[in-house]
Amino acid sequence: MDLSFTEEQKAFRAEVRRFLDEKLPKRLSDKGRLGQRLTKQDYEEWHAILNEKGWLAGNWPKEHGGAGWNAVERHIFEEETTAAHAPRIVPFGLAMLGPVLQKFGSKEQQDYWLPRILNGDDWWCQGYSEPGAGSDLASVKTTAERDGDHYVVNGQKTWTTLGQYANMIFCLVRTSKEGKPQEGISFLLVDMNDPGVTVRPIVLLDGEPEVNEVFFDNVRVPVENLVGEENKGWTYAKYLLTHERTNIAGVGFANAGLANLKRIAKLEQSQGRPLIEDPLFAAKIAEVEIALMAMATTNLRVVSAAAAGQAPGAESSMLKVKGTVIRQEINALTKQAVGPWAMPFVSEALDAGSNEGPVGPDYAMAATPHYLNNRKLSIYGGSNEVQKTIIAKAILEL
Repeated sequence: MDLSFTEEQKAFRAEVRRFLDEKLPKRLSDKGRLGQRLTKQDYEEWHAILNEKGWLAGNWPKEHGGAGWNAVERHIFEEETTAAHAPRIVPFGLAMLGPVLQKFGSKEQQDYWLPRILNGDDWWCQGYSEPGAGSDLASVKTTAERDGDHYVVNGQKTWTTLGQYANMIFCLVRTSKEGKPQEGISFLLVDMNDPGVTVRPIVLLDGEPEVNEVFFDNVRVPVENLVGEENKGWTYAKYLLTHERTNIAGVGFANAGLANLKRIAKLEQSQGRPLIEDPLFAAKIAEVEIALMAMATTNLRVVSAAAAGQAPGAESSMLKVKGTVIRQEINALTKQAVGPWAMPFVSEALDAGSNEGPVGPDYAMAATPHYLNNRKLSIYGGSNEVQKTIIAKAILEL
C-alpha cells in the first residue's frame, strides 16, 4: 500500500492552503488559536464561506451539491483546516443526516432537506442518547405512536451537542415493542420549535452549556418526516454511525494540539531554561509524538483503503481508541506545561471581548477547559470500552 501523496493530492493541499489564507477570517482563526468560545454566528459564517466555495459537504456526491471528494482529499482538508485553526464543520446535518437521507430518504425528503442543510436554513442536532441508552442504543425508550397522519412523540434525549442552537433534531424513536429491541426503532425528523419540545442546557466543567437535555411531551410529527421504513431505524442508525466515526481518530486536531504544546513548552521555563529542554518533559512529548505518528500512519492506511472503495472495519474502532487517548494525553501535557496558570480558570475569559481577561499568558487560558472538556473524547461516538469489545470480537474472535 502506497502511503505517499500523489502530485494531484499535493496540489490539492496547496489549493486548500491558498483558500484558507484568503478566505478564513483572522478573527475566527485567532479564536481557534486561543481556544476561545465560538458563537453560533461564527459557525454560520464559516459554513457560508465554505458553501460558497462548494467545499462545505466534502463527503457528499456532486449531484447533491457536495464536493465529491474521496477519503484522501477529505483527510487533507481536515489536516489543513485544523492546522489553520478554522472552526470545525458542525457534523450533524452534513456528515450524519445528509448521507442517511441520500441513502435511505425519499426523493421528496432529499429535494427539501439537503439544500436546506447546505444553505444553513436548518441547524440539526442528534437525538440518539438517552439517560438509559447511551452506547446501548437498542435500549432507547422515547416513543412515537402513530395517530393518523402524525406520530406522537414522548420521551427524553440527553447529551445533545449544540442543541441550544438547533431548530431540527433527527431522533431514534421506538415505534414497536415486538421482537428484538433493535427491530422496533424508527428514524424520525422533528422540528424543535413544535409545541411540546423543551431544551434544557447542561453546563459542563468548563462552564460551557455545550450539551443539552431535550424533552418531548406529546409532540406531533408529520408522518412524512419518517426516514425510510417504520421499525427499520436501527439499520439507518448504524449507517449514520459509520459516518460519525469517519476521521474519528482526530489526527488533524492532535497535530494542532501537539504543535501548540511544543510552542508553549518553548515559552514556559523550568529551572531557568525552556521547558522543552527539560529531559523528563521532552521525553513525555516525544512519547506522545511517536504514538501520534504511528496512529497517523494507520489512519492513512484506512483512508487509502477507503479511497479504493474498501469499507473500514474494526480499524475505525482501533483508531477511535488510540486517537482519543493521544488527544487526552496532549491536553494533560499542555495543562502541565502552563503550570500554575492552569489553576485560576476564568470561564468568562474564553468569550471574545469579555471584560474578564485571562490570568497569565493568553496561551494558558484554554489549557484547563480543553483538558476538562476533552475527557468526553473516550466516551462519545461509542465509548472506548465498547470499541475494545468490537476489536476483541472482530479481530481476536473472542
